[in-house]
Amino acid sequence: MTQYRVGIDLGGTKTEVIVLNSISEELYRKRIPTYRDDYPRTLDDIAQLVEDAETAVGASDLPVGLGIPGTVSRKTGRVKNANSTWLNGQQLQEDISLRLKRQVMVTNDANCFAVSEATDGAGAEYDLVFAAILGTGCGGGVCYRTAPLTGPNGVGGEWGHNSLPWTEQAQLSERSCYCGRFGCQERFVSGTGLTETYRLLTGASLTGVEILAACEGGDGNALQVMDIYMEHLARAFAGVINVLDPDAIVIGGGASNIVAIYDELPDRLPRYVFGGECDTPILQAKHGDSSGVRGAAWLNPL
Repeated sequence: MTQYRVGIDLGGTKTEVIVLNSISEELYRKRIPTYRDDYPRTLDDIAQLVEDAETAVGASDLPVGLGIPGTVSRKTGRVKNANSTWLNGQQLQEDISLRLKRQVMVTNDANCFAVSEATDGAGAEYDLVFAAILGTGCGGGVCYRTAPLTGPNGVGGEWGHNSLPWTEQAQLSERSCYCGRFGCQERFVSGTGLTETYRLLTGASLTGVEILAACEGGDGNALQVMDIYMEHLARAFAGVINVLDPDAIVIGGGASNIVAIYDELPDRLPRYVFGGECDTPILQAKHGDSSGVRGAAWLNPL
């Protein structure tokens, strides 16, 4: 009999469910907007998505994996470090397991993304893969031969809350982060960081999509902001390379669709990588913004 498993990706703007079979073929997928700042509603939406998925494939009590924009503390069993701040301090794994009447595996969404891309995605040919999500926030995960390296504190690969390297203190101090600090890389290289750079330069507010459209139209401010953004990315990724030196870096999230990243970063990275050389491939995620939900499904081996 074919075996199925369910993955849920709880993001800052959307929540997605997928059903995979035993050979990782997609049987069902659905996404809904994330209802923010309401923890009971979050549990309701996850439970409803699982019910919808099981109904669609004619199965019940399927194994469920859940990727979240944070991690579950080994000490307390509660969520920490989530930029979806209404999750912090909640016993999400226990609560959703009780709700679904089965054990739900929960881990960081960037780890799910890393597993997906390292297994059969853009990083499948490499042993050591660093996977970065550039979306509403900035997540990171590390895989060695498809196994996630999370560490005793559950923060393996979480580069987003280090300060952006080679950046003046005045610039770091301009950007406060939900974590309580200033100058985190997340406030520079996420999609939110891109819009913040535009606001600081021009005083106006544009979305990332609007900034890219303005670049295509030759707008000088937008082109300058994009140049600054590329410089921020180069510093951030060089910091990872100087510590980890991965075989490949895979980028996902909305900002991964910026084509210029893959053209420009290889030329910028040697300025910051120790030794002045950098051969690290910078790759776009193969499975797009659904890569994380696929990795969540794989949290439960069949």
